[in-house]
Amino acid sequence: QVQLVESGGGLVQAGDSLRLSCAASGRTFSSYVMGWFRQAPGKEREFVAALTWSGSNTYYADSVKGRFSISRDNAKSTVYLQMNSLKPEDTAVYYCAARTNNIATRSRDYDYWGQGTQVTVSS
Repeated sequence: QVQLVESGGGLVQAGDSLRLSCAASGRTFSSYVMGWFRQAPGKEREFVAALTWSGSNTYYADSVKGRFSISRDNAKSTVYLQMNSLKPEDTAVYYCAARTNNIATRSRDYDYWGQGTQVTVSS
């Protein structure tokens, strides 16, 4: 079992930056692929970014490529999502998730989920 707790969300203006954190506890954090997803009101949960256990391989949704950066600190059992140049369409609840094996972009491929943190970007 892995427990995930997100933090760092908030209300910002378009063009601002935020860094989300996801603290993990439980089984060996460093063995998991970690991902970030988001869900806006009335929409399905969508993939944002993911990285491998070593952090050497990353993958991003086209909508955030070049603006968002995912990273991890295995010593702290924490994964981060640095979000720059935020847009109103980035407004959503952001979730971190964990799975074993390879990077995946479908939410149903992830085994563990946090409760989410709200990000609101005003225009």
